[in-house]
Amino acid sequence: MEILCEGPWTWPRNAMKLCKDSFEVFKSSDIDLFLHAPTIDLNPASLNTGIREETLRQLMETVDMAVEIGAVAITTHPGLIHRLEDRVRNMGMHFAVETLKKANEYAEDRGIILSVENMPNKYAYFCNSAAEHQYFVDECGCHATVDIGHANTTGDPESFLQINGIYYYHLSDNNGEKDQHLSLGEGNLDLDIINGIDNVIIELNNYESVLKSREILLNGFK
Repeated sequence: MEILCEGPWTWPRNAMKLCKDSFEVFKSSDIDLFLHAPTIDLNPASLNTGIREETLRQLMETVDMAVEIGAVAITTHPGLIHRLEDRVRNMGMHFAVETLKKANEYAEDRGIILSVENMPNKYAYFCNSAAEHQYFVDECGCHATVDIGHANTTGDPESFLQINGIYYYHLSDNNGEKDQHLSLGEGNLDLDIINGIDNVIIELNNYESVLKSREILLNGFK
């Protein structure tokens, strides 16, 4: 199970203050726990130093929460740019790698896996290709979360499965153009490419869709 660390109750800074007494329930379960770090209004690639510093701070707080609840890994986004120029993108990539490298060092010190996720096929997003995703993993020293739905928007989702350092996967479907988070089988994703992959999170918007996709996985895509 992956917990999205957004909103008032699962945001690490609040959860560590208000809900810490309830964390024992996680440690007593037999569920493998993962966290998705906060991303709303945060950006490791920001040209604004203050935003990068706050992003790093909240990544470190997410690591601390992972330790407290017994989570094994954290997924985070690689960042994005808001001015669509090559020089800005190059600068943002440098800042993103610098920020995420520091976050990974902190995570390693605390025994937590930090895993950077690939993004949909848009110029503004980093890790929008398998090659760039691999570059981030190598430069930051972290692991990779491969989002199959995001990969499907690139026209070459299989290339992401060849990345070295994959820790786990996010599964959803779409029409190949937009990140829609559809149930498996409702878009144009070739389900054969995910046959046999392990350690997956079905990342959809409602529980009924999760159950539907789970059945497809259990029944071998029939």
